[in-house]
Amino acid sequence: MEANLVLLLAAGALVACGVYLILDKVLTRILMGLLLLGNGANLLILQSGGAAGSPPIMNRDNEHYGPEIADPLAQAMILTAIVISMALTAFILALIYRQYRYRTADIVETDAEDTAIAIAARSSLASAAPDHDASDDPETGRPTRSGDSFGPQSFEGPLKGANDDD
Repeated sequence: MEANLVLLLAAGALVACGVYLILDKVLTRILMGLLLLGNGANLLILQSGGAAGSPPIMNRDNEHYGPEIADPLAQAMILTAIVISMALTAFILALIYRQYRYRTADIVETDAEDTAIAIAARSSLASAAPDHDASDDPETGRPTRSGDSFGPQSFEGPLKGANDDD
């Protein structure tokens, strides 16, 4: 079997560019990276199918190729890969549209709303607060000049249950 060096280099370049684009935070670049990666994989599958031949139909010889037929498995795998990449493209386009409608930006960032909900759902006890002590300013959460005030007065009181009488 002879492989076409130009097609192998093109497939390698497509896969390399696709992987580079997938690692970005911008959804349109991720989409382009997935398309390039899919096309590079299709070229590799095409090269693995071997030399060209007549169509893979029984008793159908071609004047140019004679009785040699092309490998139908590679063609079927490429067709399946095209359908899968089309479905993945439609899904990514739906994500891009949703991201644009809600954020008007294409960059995937950390979700500030989820962080705010998680902070609001936390207990108001000091032990549940993230890395703050009693000397921190309660409004801003920044350290104050008074320093750390450790001692019995800075500790939390015992938790009271529903059956505790006080």
